[in-house]
Amino acid sequence: MGGNEDHRPIAVVTGAARGIGKGCAEALGRRGFDLVLVDVLEDELAATVEGFARGGVAARGFIADVADHHRAQEVAGEVLERRAAIDVLVNNAGTPMPKGLLEIEEHEWDRTIDVHMKGCFNWCRAVAPSMLARGAGRIINISSVSANSGGVTSAVSKFAYAGAKAGILGMTRSLAKELGPWVSVNAICPGAIKTEITASMLEARAAEFIGSICLGRLGTPADIGEVAAFLATVEPNYISGQAITVDGFQWAT
Repeated sequence: MGGNEDHRPIAVVTGAARGIGKGCAEALGRRGFDLVLVDVLEDELAATVEGFARGGVAARGFIADVADHHRAQEVAGEVLERRAAIDVLVNNAGTPMPKGLLEIEEHEWDRTIDVHMKGCFNWCRAVAPSMLARGAGRIINISSVSANSGGVTSAVSKFAYAGAKAGILGMTRSLAKELGPWVSVNAICPGAIKTEITASMLEARAAEFIGSICLGRLGTPADIGEVAAFLATVEPNYISGQAITVDGFQWAT
């Protein structure tokens, strides 16, 4: 990042190396945001940053586990040393947990909660002070339709995943109250989105899923990215504390 970078808005996206996070970053990049991309996948993150550079989008990658509170503070602090404020935070990083109650181990439960809920907390805590000091900011949390429907059939959304995503919705509504009127906080609840993690499962059951989706197709990271970009840029903004479902209206769950 260089040049007149302080005159361009900046967005932090976690879990940005691939999938929905990368889709959100791409949509924000097209709208003039400089990007801070956070992930644990070092090689894939480097490739994603390089891809943005080739496309003329300023992007910087940070290797960080979102469950690490100190690392979130460290990365945000480094960004804020160079930039006046962080304009947008997209809390996207997540991890699948296909095991049910009778199969899951305690450490697997803890990791699921740490990545989804603690990760969301860590990054909100890291960026909110600068947003409040500036008097403006937007936080977008990626939840899931399983937060409302419960995770039963999907290979990535059994009860621990669904519970963590439901917790994110509670955090979203509470933080919208706590941080308003200066910072808006919203959530997106994706349905069946084809990513690197879900591709094999969705392909095996494509007909079943598509048959239950009114728009007749699986979702893509770009579908989620466009909604995130809308929430990040809409003016005037009168949206906060909301959970927007993006699932093509999947009527059979």
